[in-house]
Amino acid sequence: MPLYRDDAVVLRTHKLGEADRIITFLTREHGKVRAVGRGVRRTSSRFGARLEPFMMVDVQLYTGRSLDSVTQVETIGAFARQISADYGLYTAGTAMLEVADRLVAAEHEPAVQQYWLLVGGLRALSERAHAPGLVLNSYLLRGLAVAGWAPSFTDCARCGEPGPHHAFAVAQGGAVCPRCRPPGSTAPAPETFALLAALLAGDWDVADAAEPRHRSEADGLVAAYSQFYLERTLRSLRMIERES
Repeated sequence: MPLYRDDAVVLRTHKLGEADRIITFLTREHGKVRAVGRGVRRTSSRFGARLEPFMMVDVQLYTGRSLDSVTQVETIGAFARQISADYGLYTAGTAMLEVADRLVAAEHEPAVQQYWLLVGGLRALSERAHAPGLVLNSYLLRGLAVAGWAPSFTDCARCGEPGPHHAFAVAQGGAVCPRCRPPGSTAPAPETFALLAALLAGDWDVADAAEPRHRSEADGLVAAYSQFYLERTLRSLRMIERES
């Protein structure tokens, strides 16, 4: 069908010509979609403000040869207003959008779990449900797990020996036992391992109670793990205000 409709989150936009934009969406049923918003940069545009990053929308699209076209947009979740008003929320949210764009590489391939994970993360940011750094780290760990790179924070990631263990090796997939521990691995505090496991599982009682030093240690481990498995530097992580 030339016309289709879906719920979507706006990941990013690019200028096109004098008044148009190319919008990259992560949709619920159609995966990642790139589409042209005609005239959305004009002040008279009926739905230009709805096609900004962080917005959750009900969008109608017309199928094109290379790029689809936006024909109608309705707001579902106006996350952009709350997130963009606070630097800590904005930088964490920007990193989440960048990671979602990387995790869902192919266009028009359904990625329902990634969609709902991103929606949940953006909603948590906009509602200030938890510290931005915790929300970001939980999103990164869970997004990577859905993509097939689930870290281990208890048993040895290489041989499976029951933990807890005291070393962490990014390239091995997380916690490692003394026999499997490679040179250069780190030795996080037990409380940091507990925090990481809580963020992966969504155990917010444990995560919210973590001390700042353990949150800071977790920040570095999650950033290193994410960039290793995504095989690229995440530009938005450099902007993160790591107050957690």
